[in-house]
Amino acid sequence: MSLNAEQLCAILLRCCSQAKNAAEELNALDGQLGDGDLGATLEKCARLTETALASPPQDIPAVFQAASMACVRASGSSFGTLLGVALLTAAKQSAGKQSLEPQAIPPMLEAVLAALMARGGASLGDKTVLDAIDALLQALKTEPPESWSSAAPQAVSAALETWRQKPNKTGRARMFAERSVGLNDPGMVAFAHLVDAATGRTTHSREVS
Repeated sequence: MSLNAEQLCAILLRCCSQAKNAAEELNALDGQLGDGDLGATLEKCARLTETALASPPQDIPAVFQAASMACVRASGSSFGTLLGVALLTAAKQSAGKQSLEPQAIPPMLEAVLAALMARGGASLGDKTVLDAIDALLQALKTEPPESWSSAAPQAVSAALETWRQKPNKTGRARMFAERSVGLNDPGMVAFAHLVDAATGRTTHSREVS
């Protein structure tokens, strides 16, 4: 189940396609709690990443590095910046690797979580994308790799269900804490779309009014 650079590129390009498809939904959801530009930001990240990966880099860290630089160039929001940080962390964690083995992914996600908390200032339990990443991490730690294609999106979907009924505790959305109860966190929804695309799952709108 190891991935080479070309296969990793294919996964990231699927994520780019889904980010573009979900842009309108994410803008609408973000508009309920924030600036309403999350979808536009991810769409720009996706288009620049597609360009950066048009000729697949030769190894795993180079793929992550190219995608990270694309997101940093595109970033007009904190989420875009954090996406760049996540991809750069993955590049550092995979240094020197020609392939990405399943056992390397959970430690990589742990490093990504630590980097995002250090950069963004949010914590687990604040109802942010961090909680969705942690749900994915726990699933990958407990399920065998051959089950990840179903376990990963299920874990993130379950996290969305759990956190929907809780208030946002950080970022712009914290100003609308009570209003955020019953609404999905936009960053968590964006991450769910990316996980669906990465695992080849057909995704649907998760907007809840």
